Amino acid sequence: MIDIQNQTDTRDVPLKKVGVRGLKYPVQVLDKRRKTQTTSAVADLFVDLPHHFKGTHMSRFIEIFHAYHTDVSMKRFLAMLNEIRCKLDAECAFGTLTFPFFIEKNAPVSGQPGMMSYECTYEGSVSGTGSSFFVSVAVPVTTVCPCSKAISDRGAHNQRGVVRVKLQSSAFFWIEDVIALVEAAASSGLYSILKRSDEKFVTEAAYDNPRFVEDVVREVYIALRNFRVGDSRDANAPLSETAGRKTGTAAFRWFSVEAENFESIHNHNAYAYTEFDG
Repeated sequence: MIDIQNQTDTRDVPLKKVGVRGLKYPVQVLDKRRKTQTTSAVADLFVDLPHHFKGTHMSRFIEIFHAYHTDVSMKRFLAMLNEIRCKLDAECAFGTLTFPFFIEKNAPVSGQPGMMSYECTYEGSVSGTGSSFFVSVAVPVTTVCPCSKAISDRGAHNQRGVVRVKLQSSAFFWIEDVIALVEAAASSGLYSILKRSDEKFVTEAAYDNPRFVEDVVREVYIALRNFRVGDSRDANAPLSETAGRKTGTAAFRWFSVEAENFESIHNHNAYAYTEFDG
């Protein structure tokens, strides 16, 4: 049959990205506790298109992604992009994969289990000269305002926030370890189920650990900077124990940290951001 996409285009306009966007698919990702978990992802997949080609073959993106969807680990994500690049005769391939990552989390006192969802994104590109890969994780947290605690006679205002980290890694790491690290930097993490004894514990623990958004970003920065390959204990230990530890190989070559509080007594949100480039 005639291949319209491979016909010559005479307009002399190369395209930076062509492909498919918003592809919804079930996928399997690595899970530290259960080895793998099945979740639902949204994928964006692109290649560059030289000026002399009329179009790309959209169906090939789906064919290749389908072959990988039962094991979309970090390493295989780049392998998938490289296969897309080669089979579409492109110089570069680009892709993102966004999915909810689920962790079963027990309430702190009663031990009642419940599922927490964390939004994760893989973002990568592959060319003939190299590749790049980033993992982003959004972690919901609770913060108690240090200023409100210091000046108020009764209590302190608190709010839910979200901490987003974007990581460029030099080695394999577990998403669960990064989530635990971020939650330890806030006044408290969140839970899907809390009995009264748990609610009392979380409220008092957060009150005893007030944090501005600036505090959260700085604490996460220190913990990520000192996180070492193969040392999962760092992600779960108190930050005071991990801040000075620098053994082994640093896990992250580059990362960014941002925190946003959905303020409970203001008509605006509080925000802080920083980057590390090792």
